[in-house]
Amino acid sequence: MIAIDTNILLRYLLQDDEKQAIQASQLILGSEKVLITDVVLIETVWTLKGRRYNLNKDKVIQVIHALFAEPNLVFEDSQAVWAALKDFTNAKPIKAGGKTKQADFPDALVINKAKRHAQRNKLNLTSVFTFDKAAQEIEGMIEPHC
Repeated sequence: MIAIDTNILLRYLLQDDEKQAIQASQLILGSEKVLITDVVLIETVWTLKGRRYNLNKDKVIQVIHALFAEPNLVFEDSQAVWAALKDFTNAKPIKAGGKTKQADFPDALVINKAKRHAQRNKLNLTSVFTFDKAAQEIEGMIEPHC
């Protein structure tokens, strides 16, 4: 197995630099399994949603589905990523501070990674705290009341 950094995954997805895209494709489509860590996945989503590429929610969902379809790609915790994708897909917009906001994929991954960690270690996860009102729409994420 090999692992790749965000820039390799982006070159593969975007095909925006011919030489690097070829190299990235050779790694991802090669004979070895390729690890996509949570950090790489989140950085990729942030970059794709940013000003330069401006992908909307539906396109981000399509990209993550496409990554799952790649036979050589392995996620750090595929069950958490899959659950996060489900929560992100189902997240509804809310009004907060005069703006319409929605839980993002990183928000969904935070809660699902916490749930999986607790499950694997036989711990009782009671809540994940956040000040983000939109993220609080994901089951298990709540605002701290101290």
